[in-house]
Amino acid sequence: MRSEALNWWKQALKDLETASKNLEIEEYYVTAFFSQQATEKALKALYLYKLKESSGPTHSLIFLGKNVGIPEEFYSSLRKLSPDFVITRYPDAANGVPYDLYDKEIAYERLKLSQKVLKWVEKELEK
Repeated sequence: MRSEALNWWKQALKDLETASKNLEIEEYYVTAFFSQQATEKALKALYLYKLKESSGPTHSLIFLGKNVGIPEEFYSSLRKLSPDFVITRYPDAANGVPYDLYDKEIAYERLKLSQKVLKWVEKELEK
């Protein structure tokens, strides 16, 4: 695997760990953000691995997923995770205070969705 792809993958794993740790300390909006980030970085790693080029500055999980051939069953997860890239960080995008929008149930769901995508990416990287 190219070092650039490996770096994206390693950071994806670290972001997933960060998401999990923040769930434990009840920082739910942070869990959602890092779950999205882990998913994005994992897909970017796979994009580099499969297509041998950068995906560019995109944050679109759907674009990345389509280009790496993610199975249809994951599209719902990508759609749920995608908005958390912005909503978790900006009150004007969230129409309120971001941390007020997330609870344990939402954060747990985002973490589980991300874990499933990363598990699939890991299998693809091993091929």
